[in-house]
Amino acid sequence: MTFQKQRITVLGSTGSIGVNTLDVIARHPERFEVFALSAAKQVDLMLAQCAQFKPQYAVMVSEPHARELADKVKANGLEVQVLWGQGDLDMIASHESVDAVMAAIVGAAGLRPCMAAALAGKRLLLANKEALVVGGDVFMQAVRTGGAKLLPIDSEHSAIFQSLPEDAATWGERVEKIILTASGGPFRTREPATLRDVTPDEACAHPNWVMGRKISVDSATMMNKALEIIEAKYLFGMTPEQIEVVIHPQSIIHSMVQYRDTSVVAQLGTPDMRVPIAYGLAWPQRISSGAKALDFRALANMTFEVPNDERFPGLPLAWAVLKAPVGSTAVLNAANEVAVAAFLDRRIRFDHIHQVNQATLEAVSLSEIGTIEDLLALDAQSRRVATQIAERLES
Repeated sequence: MTFQKQRITVLGSTGSIGVNTLDVIARHPERFEVFALSAAKQVDLMLAQCAQFKPQYAVMVSEPHARELADKVKANGLEVQVLWGQGDLDMIASHESVDAVMAAIVGAAGLRPCMAAALAGKRLLLANKEALVVGGDVFMQAVRTGGAKLLPIDSEHSAIFQSLPEDAATWGERVEKIILTASGGPFRTREPATLRDVTPDEACAHPNWVMGRKISVDSATMMNKALEIIEAKYLFGMTPEQIEVVIHPQSIIHSMVQYRDTSVVAQLGTPDMRVPIAYGLAWPQRISSGAKALDFRALANMTFEVPNDERFPGLPLAWAVLKAPVGSTAVLNAANEVAVAAFLDRRIRFDHIHQVNQATLEAVSLSEIGTIEDLLALDAQSRRVATQIAERLES
């Protein structure tokens, strides 16, 4: 069978999602070609990706890193145009030659190119949960306006998408609730009183998944699940009360949908991000991901637990901000990014992360939100407040 090649832009190509995306693409050269790549600081890895995939464009976040990459591209005789900055990120996300965009930039920095891709009507493979957490209704309106196809790449949201009926118009009448599974991270059984002593290396040692440091810390605090609750609300149009979280340490069931008749449909697989990436790239078809298949004969017991709010105090914030004024989800995300960065820099304790998040939500006053500029202004304000709170805790 022959296919018309899809031209792919990978935003955040040097991160874990980006690297896994390129691994899947490399397995299917007859189906995909790389149009553009973007990265923040990893010049040498970007150079290697340019040499292998030969994109038309490579975009770095800052000019110094772009100049360094450009020099190395030229020295290696590669025909890649090196660019830098926000405008060029938006360009490679919305370019007329692009069929699909993998949005894997970590944090609120990925919101603008996601908006650009949405307004341009691209197939948008969303691994950047902050686009929805920060963007909310503004981002979803851009998806509708541009006629984009939004496909979730987070393993949990991909699992829900795969477990829902194909006709989205029937979700409201057929679905009772969605159940997000969580591994519980490295501190699932640790005494809450000892969490103040956690080191960055301990927090980043996830028992199941290989991820970047920021998302690994979010998994350890379960703030990643809080953000996923918010994301699920916008992706699937559920009320906060229709979203539940259960801890499933083995990370085999990636999430579930419970229907009105109490039937539960779940998606299972090995904990390998190439599975949801391959699904998003090929949807509605299926292709080889490179991941190891489940062997049910060798599986140990699958267990489930209720999250402990004392151990994971950040998790209930998700439902709180979804019921709070518009913009509260953006405040929470900004505060958490600041707090996690301060913890990874060893400036605040692990248990201070929740304190920064809670205090920032209480301190930031909200006004009407209607545009991406409003959201970005709120994001900047929240970061300033969170930074001040973190500095007080540090001192």
